[in-house]
Amino acid sequence: MPRDFIPSLTTTNDTARSDALWFVFSGYRLLVSLSGEKVEIPASSRLKSCGLKITRQIFLGSYLGHPCYAAEGMLRNNEQTHTVFRELRSLFEILDDAFYDIALLAIHLVEWDKRNQFCSRCREELTPCKDVRAKECKACGLLDFPRISPAIIVLIEKEDSVLLARSARFPGDFFSVLAGFVEPGECLEEAIHREVKEETGITIKNIVYFGSQPWPFPDSLMIGFTAEYESGEILIDGEEIIEADWFRFDALPKLPGKRSIARRLIDDFFRKHAASIHSTLR
Repeated sequence: MPRDFIPSLTTTNDTARSDALWFVFSGYRLLVSLSGEKVEIPASSRLKSCGLKITRQIFLGSYLGHPCYAAEGMLRNNEQTHTVFRELRSLFEILDDAFYDIALLAIHLVEWDKRNQFCSRCREELTPCKDVRAKECKACGLLDFPRISPAIIVLIEKEDSVLLARSARFPGDFFSVLAGFVEPGECLEEAIHREVKEETGITIKNIVYFGSQPWPFPDSLMIGFTAEYESGEILIDGEEIIEADWFRFDALPKLPGKRSIARRLIDDFFRKHAASIHSTLR
């Protein structure tokens, strides 16, 4: 999250403030204000002019003194041309980094709130807790926290090349590193070995932690690693993975967007090998 973002559960009628920021979603589409090539999160003052109907709202905290709300809603005024819904992923490269990070939190909580209205144990209605981000069943005492599903993502090196694959789920024709969900009973390292073996048929070694990224589509936490090739030939199933190969650092295919942890892994790999070549030529 941005360093200047202060999370909180309670607010004192800050919805009335004209500078309150609203992260409003319709599905996975985020409401944004357009000003030329600039994309911004609308404040309360802007929302009044576009006839927004809010169906649920969650206070997130404050950013640089501005109260921040997550919400689900719809536009009543379809003729409004400067405040529109856009797919959240399409804003990956154009929305301010801090706003995008808060938007990831907002969509995670909106989807959690929408899907958890009743107790899974006794079916009574859940109510928000006042001291923690959770919901409580007053009837049986069950606490329901926002779900976080761990997933691993790993870049595999083989000398000056990297293993990249294309999934049937990817929009377009870009390649990325391997990823998959952690299964019950697995540690992260076991999940990495299993996913790599299942998806490409190779074995790896020297797993090293790289970093992480929240990925709320709907509730993942991507945990990134690097690893080295050990043995085996690439063998794909042709269904989940439809293409995979080794690519030299200076001959990479079309890649994911720059804000994704997948791209950060690949860029780090490229910089390392490009710097090595540069130092050799000096």
